[in-house]
Amino acid sequence: MENRPRRYDIDWLRVFAMLAIFLYHCARFFNEEDWHVKNNELSFGISVGADVVGQWTMPLFFTISAISAYYALGHRSTGQFVRERFKRLVVPLIFGSLVIIAPLQVWIERVTHGDFSGSFLEFYFPHYFRGFYAFGGNFAWMGLHLWYLGMLFLFSLITLPLFLRLRGDRMRGSMSRLAFFFSRPGATFLMAIPLVVTGLLVELQPEGIGMRDFGGWSPLMYLVFFIQGYLVACDPQFRRAIERQRVAALVLGVAATLLGAFLLVSETVPSSRHPLLAILRGCNTWFWLLAILGFGSRYLGFTNRTLRYSNEAILPFYIMHQTVIVAIGFLIADWSLGVTTKYLILSVSSFLVTVGIYHLLIKRVKVLRVLFGMRLK
Repeated sequence: MENRPRRYDIDWLRVFAMLAIFLYHCARFFNEEDWHVKNNELSFGISVGADVVGQWTMPLFFTISAISAYYALGHRSTGQFVRERFKRLVVPLIFGSLVIIAPLQVWIERVTHGDFSGSFLEFYFPHYFRGFYAFGGNFAWMGLHLWYLGMLFLFSLITLPLFLRLRGDRMRGSMSRLAFFFSRPGATFLMAIPLVVTGLLVELQPEGIGMRDFGGWSPLMYLVFFIQGYLVACDPQFRRAIERQRVAALVLGVAATLLGAFLLVSETVPSSRHPLLAILRGCNTWFWLLAILGFGSRYLGFTNRTLRYSNEAILPFYIMHQTVIVAIGFLIADWSLGVTTKYLILSVSSFLVTVGIYHLLIKRVKVLRVLFGMRLK
């Protein structure tokens, strides 16, 4: 087993990604796409902001998860790794799909969309368990926003043989040579090519493998992000190269974002699925990931009490946050207030309620720690 120092920058970026997805889900209450519950006034500006953030939030989650998997495999056996992933991912997914987390959101969606008029308990027994959500029924088999947990567990299993081979002694020299190539100036940007190729392929089947119902991306794209995240963790040269290219990556990310927005607004391309945008999207997201990882590596290599607390709380926070947002949104949807004021109310109150439930209840009750994927102390 390897004994490498902990990557505190990855811990900080995980917290940063969680805050970003939290604010993104708060924005979905106001943007122009359908959701479980919507405000009485929608906002084009928030829609644009949500689209920009959505370019890198979930890809960042999968990239960070892969980097974490690399370090986890360094001090766990294969069996220990799989068991740990099952406890932290599958157990919360099953619990969240069955109890409160997903059911409450589905009930609110059915009520606000005019498909049900009774109380939550009347809906839960027996309507929630009739048919599958997204297929005409109600049972949220994927846990709604908890789909990430199930997909991450599946990716962890199917990539495990590859990941174990990449970290083996026989591959060490090859990985070092590959990392040396990508450590050349600008070479890390070439790692966008697999994303571009995959993006073009999935767009050929927009109703199949190109379906964007999971956080705005195809599952196959997430798999590529996951594999590349593991790859850049395999050799320290990758980290140094990414850190050196952080400013250039940020500039390119901003430029690609503005170009994509211009192409859509000017109607230069007919839809967001145009091949040109698929190419631009893959590059843009990789630029942002390199910038975030690079700045994190450069400035976030430390720990403190805030990070230690957040690192333990992040999984329960993720599991609960959207249900809290949807529930509070349901209560304030018809309030006669401006969008900015309501966004502040929704985000601040949802954050405080979610943290409060974690701190006062989940953190202290052993059975809840298990159900929310936490380790027992």
